[in-house]
Amino acid sequence: MDIQYPLELAGTLVFAISGALAVRDREHDLFGAGFTGFITAIGGGSLRDILLGAYPLVWIGDVNVLYAIFLGILLAFIFPTALLKLRKTMFLFDTLGIGFFTVLGVEKALSLGVRPEIAAIMGMFSAVMGGVIRDTLTNEIPILFRKEVYASACLAGAILYLVLNYFGIARDYNMLISISVVISIRLIAVKYKLSLPRLD
Repeated sequence: MDIQYPLELAGTLVFAISGALAVRDREHDLFGAGFTGFITAIGGGSLRDILLGAYPLVWIGDVNVLYAIFLGILLAFIFPTALLKLRKTMFLFDTLGIGFFTVLGVEKALSLGVRPEIAAIMGMFSAVMGGVIRDTLTNEIPILFRKEVYASACLAGAILYLVLNYFGIARDYNMLISISVVISIRLIAVKYKLSLPRLD
């Protein structure tokens, strides 16, 4: 059984939850939380598809993506306290999500015939831009500008995927290895509080 599609929907749901929960302390109603969750879930993929000229956008072409987003928003609204207690679990899901969406973004860009360098950037955009839009909407410093290793982990995984693809590594193994690298870099960086050098 191909688990790619269920994982993509699960990642979308988790991003929708994270976006909806991001406004929990700002007295937003269901619509405000839902809008933020929706933008978080579709932001990266939509930006990638618009830049690549790929239409219809994923969430327009597949209604199941919308259902996953709506379910995530509803869960965040009904069970906010329980979900916040699962913050570490949600962090793990979010980390899984960025790893998976990085590789999916690279693959989609390659399928549209762009150069590998562009495909790597599109993979990173797919994974992180939803979170950047979420942070901007909630008046937070976008995660790209914090000390955390986030986008750089995605870029590393995207480049690795391209390298392994160049050498003919089977797709399933390539996906597994590249996603694992994104996840490992992110988890290790958070655990040991690692960050890239700052510009002084």
